[in-house]
Amino acid sequence: MAKQVTTVSEEGFSATNEIRDFETTIDATGEDAPDTLEALLAAYASCYVPALRVGGEQRGVDDLGRVAIESTGELNDDDKLESIAFDIQVEAEVDDETAEKILDRANDLCKVHDAVKPDLHAEMTLEGDAF
Repeated sequence: MAKQVTTVSEEGFSATNEIRDFETTIDATGEDAPDTLEALLAAYASCYVPALRVGGEQRGVDDLGRVAIESTGELNDDDKLESIAFDIQVEAEVDDETAEKILDRANDLCKVHDAVKPDLHAEMTLEGDAF
């Protein structure tokens, strides 16, 4: 099985991505659409949500409820990602020990986490009973 995306840029730094029956636009300058690094952060966090939910179920928290991830990508002097951090809030009440177990399992499950180079794996915090 393979994943396929067709990316087309007619001019400039903006590109349209055809993903199955969906279309997204990414603009490297960030003027007309999310830039490439913002798109990466969004994909990473979006992938992390189901990983958290499954990790929670597998670690004794049947339903995390509402999940919110604030993603921060710090840039180096060359405007490349130097680090990523996720501040994660969940509706369910989760103690620190269980949160760590959920995060460890979510790290194993998240396909984007697996795909990014290890020094860009997000540093994470998880706050339970947040809503």
